[in-house]
Amino acid sequence: MRDTSAKHLSTLHRILYRATRGMIGRRLVDNDMCLLTTTGRRTGKPHTVPLLYLSDGDRLVVIASWGGRDRHPEWYLNLLADPRATVQVLGQRWAVEASTAGTDEREIWWPRVLAAYDGYGVYESRTDREIPVVFLNPAG
Repeated sequence: MRDTSAKHLSTLHRILYRATRGMIGRRLVDNDMCLLTTTGRRTGKPHTVPLLYLSDGDRLVVIASWGGRDRHPEWYLNLLADPRATVQVLGQRWAVEASTAGTDEREIWWPRVLAAYDGYGVYESRTDREIPVVFLNPAG
């Protein structure tokens, strides 16, 4: 899928998710979806994307796959510049602070990620970069 097509679909997903408080767009490929809002590292403006997530207690786990492209997704680069963000699940929003899984954590989480959605394995095969596993921890 071309970047522009992916961005248009992402925008439509975000609009429907927000307008319906997650009643439309809450699941995709048998996984739960959230909206993640980061601060643009160049613009300083909010940037919101829909993402598959896994739950780990009170934190969410998201994957910076960008479909296996050779570069990280913009939302991940934004989090590297400023790890503070907001997440929405259904009608609830809260502040989070992001961190990237280290080598040991990633080894534990990557099989769980693949079990949740095997498409990540396809994405991994398309790129030489290591696809980051990102933890969204409740802020405060």
